[in-house]
Amino acid sequence: MANLRVLLVDDEPDILKLMGERIKSWGYDLITASSPKEAMENLKIKDPQIAILDYMMPEMDGVKLLKKIREDNKKIAVIMFTAYPEPKAMAGTEKLGVKAFVPKLSTYSDASSNLKAALDLIVKESAKDK
Repeated sequence: MANLRVLLVDDEPDILKLMGERIKSWGYDLITASSPKEAMENLKIKDPQIAILDYMMPEMDGVKLLKKIREDNKKIAVIMFTAYPEPKAMAGTEKLGVKAFVPKLSTYSDASSNLKAALDLIVKESAKDK
């Protein structure tokens, strides 16, 4: 893995810190954003290859943020990180390129393992595309 840049977007500081530390420990370059606005700025400046988006944020939900991202960036791989893994929440996101939904409400180690598996899958798929 050639130090892929991962953008982690979540309005909860504890999630940014805990999951951010874990993502860095896996060898990724981490970019964090605590709001959709900050995420859009980081996307333009730092050009990450993978985005992990919180589904439920106060200003804008993860699906709306992803639609906005897709206006400018069709290639970025996306993981939706959610405390609400309901079928209704997931409906239509595949068309927007969401590669995985990772539930937040599981234990920290489960959420971490699921996130790692989703990142590994994206890396494996991108290697096949080259």
